[in-house]
Amino acid sequence: MSDFSEELKGPVTDDEVETSVLTGAGMHFPWLQTYVETVAIGGKRKKDFAQTTSACLSFVQEALLKHQWQQAAEYMYSYFQTLEDSDSYKRQAAPEIIWKLGSEILFYHPKSNVETFNTFADRMKNVGVMNYLKISLQHALYLLHHGMLKDAKRNLSEAETWRHGENTSSRGILINLIQAYKGLLQYYTWSKKKMELSKLDKDDYAYNAVAQDVFNHSWKTSANISALIKIPGVWDPFVKSYVEMLEFYGDRDGAQEVLTNYAYDEKFPSNPNAHIYLYNFLKRQKAPRSKMISVLKHPQKMTIMYSTLR
Repeated sequence: MSDFSEELKGPVTDDEVETSVLTGAGMHFPWLQTYVETVAIGGKRKKDFAQTTSACLSFVQEALLKHQWQQAAEYMYSYFQTLEDSDSYKRQAAPEIIWKLGSEILFYHPKSNVETFNTFADRMKNVGVMNYLKISLQHALYLLHHGMLKDAKRNLSEAETWRHGENTSSRGILINLIQAYKGLLQYYTWSKKKMELSKLDKDDYAYNAVAQDVFNHSWKTSANISALIKIPGVWDPFVKSYVEMLEFYGDRDGAQEVLTNYAYDEKFPSNPNAHIYLYNFLKRQKAPRSKMISVLKHPQKMTIMYSTLR
């Protein structure tokens, strides 16, 4: 972990050294000598590993709330020792805590960069193998945020084929979610190819090749998204992408079935957007106005949806 911490190190003044804890890596921790290394309880100063790591975690959280990214990074470096905690429960929980807090720090730290974040993510995948899929998905979203689509897709593909431990229901959902995000990336490529196809004449020599390419990407996208949207949840961007492709290939019945299930299946959580998507679909199909209005007359949602459609 010290490699990326070195990059986040700030300069240490002579005055700071006198009131700081210096680690082997040269990180400085202001005031930790008083508040962390020895914890005051009931007037007694008591050295204790568990209390030290607990105090560090509190300081990290406080620094995050105040957006003090450098200070949070310094405290975080000290908190890494919890990976060696004698308490097996705390030791097993540590990788996920370190990942969540560390990724937040690296996302906002002014000296952080994509390379630093990638190094941290790759190391945490190996440290917390039980969180490998979660970390891989969040890592991919970070890469997407920075416009690195190819890297994000590669990250998702690696996660999709990863195998470790038992096959649980939660793991199955994570795999479906990873596949669905991979499908969204394929949808993005499909949209660009579709736009390219719309600019070509059917007699153009390149038309058939592009049309086949569009079809291939739609097939891959459908395969990756279809499994996820059958699981109860709020999957707006995935449903919209899937329905757009079904409509593009003329499968209007299939598109309406997907949207109807998404809006009315009682296993799915309440979602006004689902009714709006179905309403807009019926509007595109020039359905009778009475049928369109009935879609919006869903208990406790009509006011919200009417205001959205104004």
